[in-house]
Parts: sequence; C-alpha cells; structure tokens
Amino acid sequence: MTASQEKFLEKKTHDAFEQVIASANQIILGKEKTIRLALSCMLARGHLLIEDQPGVGKTTLANVLATLLGLSLQRIQFTSDLLPADILGVSVYNRETESFSFHPGPIFAQLILADEVNRATPRAQSALLEAMEEQQVTIEGETRALPDPFFVIATQNPSNQIGTFPLPESQLDRFTMRIQLGYPGGEAERELLKGRDRREILAETKAIISATELRNHQSQVESIYVAEPLLDYLQNLLEFSRLSSDFNGGLSPRSGLAILHCAKAWALLHGHEHVLPEDIQAVLPSVIGHRLKSTQETAVASEQSAAESLIKQVPIP
Repeated sequence: MTASQEKFLEKKTHDAFEQVIASANQIILGKEKTIRLALSCMLARGHLLIEDQPGVGKTTLANVLATLLGLSLQRIQFTSDLLPADILGVSVYNRETESFSFHPGPIFAQLILADEVNRATPRAQSALLEAMEEQQVTIEGETRALPDPFFVIATQNPSNQIGTFPLPESQLDRFTMRIQLGYPGGEAERELLKGRDRREILAETKAIISATELRNHQSQVESIYVAEPLLDYLQNLLEFSRLSSDFNGGLSPRSGLAILHCAKAWALLHGHEHVLPEDIQAVLPSVIGHRLKSTQETAVASEQSAAESLIKQVPIP
C-alpha cells in the first residue's frame, strides 16, 4: 500500500469515527472526551470498565456504542445470585435424541454489557476472565470461540455502596481502561431536562460503522507507526512507576502494552499519522488508574493524580 493510500484510509477512518462521536454526543451530553476514550479502548481490542454513581448514563453509553458500531449486544444484570452458567450457557438433556445439546449464554455476543458487575459474587465475576483474555470460553471441558469483534463493557457502582463485591486485582487488570462519566455540566443537564427522552433518540439511531469495518479499523490501529524515542518515553514511564516510592508495585508489561495500543487508537481517532507523546498522556489516566496504587505516605490517590505525577516527573525524550 502506498503512502497516499494509507493517508486516504486514515482520513476515511477519522471521518467515520467523527460521525460516530457526533451521534453519541447527541445522546450522552457533554462527555465527548469520555466517548473518545471508550472508542479508543474498543479500537485497541480492549475491555472497558465504567465506574460511577447510578443514573449518570453508564448503561446508556454501552447501548449507544453497540448501536453506532453495528454490534450485537447482550446485557447481563449482575446480581448476588447470578451463576457462571447464567453467563456462559448450559447443556440440556434432550429425551428424544437421548443426548445433551448446548444452549449458549449471553456471553456469545459481540458486545457484552456486564451491568453492575460488582454486585455479583467473585465466582460469577470470574466467568468473564477467560472470555476477556482469550476470546473463548471453556464449558464442560469444551472450548468455544467467541465472536469477533468481542468486547466487554462493565459498569460498576462505587465500592462503598451496600451489596457490592470488589473486583479482585486479577480481574481489574483484564480491563484495558477504567473511565468515569461524572455528572453533566450545567448546560448539558439543562438540555437533558428540557429535551427528549434519551431512549427515544437511541431507538431512532442507526449504525454508522459495521462490525466488519470495525475489524478493519482495528487492523489500522496495529499499523500506526511508533518511533523509537516514543517507545523510550513509554519505557521511562513504566520504569519510573516501578522505582518511585510514590507507588506500590509499579506498572506491569501488560500495562505498557495497554498504554501503547490505546495511544495508537487515540492517534488514529485524531488523524495522527504516528503516535505522539500527547496521545500517551491522553489515555494514561484511564489505563493506569486501576493498576497503579499509591503508597500511604503520598497524596497520589486518584487515577488522574497518579498519571499527572508520572507525566510531570518523566521528561519527554
């Protein structure tokens, strides 16, 4: 492929996703950056955790993305009595054929909305682990492939609310990004109060990108150029997190890959021909917030402040 053809494809991708973002902005008001982060996560073949108060639009965002990207959607309401079989499926005995037939669960969709994932027990939560890591599930000794593309968008209520089971670190690490929607600004909330029901607008919304096109765009993300000095910068960020007394444990190699893939996707969304330091800095808070823990002696507590600390203390080569 020639350089001019690559630029044409990049511009076409950029224009298509700008349409997606514009349409999403009509339903999720005043949250353009959050929408861009969510799309970057999906383009990077990652999984997304949305943590916030009930009623701020977490479930709506997942429905909007599924609709605009032409993906089959299954919503799983996580409750304290949810069992792994309710997610994965179960084999049922057929008396006529004297054999068992498998009835697939909701996990066999392109986009899984795991709603209020931390209201289920750890046993039910763990049913997502293999699916998120390997894009397959093992049921009764048989491995079954999941659709491509395959995404999990999980919503989570604050852990201080009654009836929640905190996600273990091993499962948190499977989520490429964790984002928060937050309350809308005054102007956006006034428009929300005066305007049409968001569900009515969503019902009229049509797909802008198909699942096949999304797979092609994911392949474009993989081919985004990353210069050696940019890789030096990323490695310096990882090394600082491991050596600094501000943090416990530091960032793993998997975290580094997640930052790189999401930065590539962010670059593609914004029409960059290659990854810039600003692309890494834009996705850093959402990628490391649930992975990098501060020490008790420091004030680096929130995901934003942890990222700001890294960006401030690690110079760009």
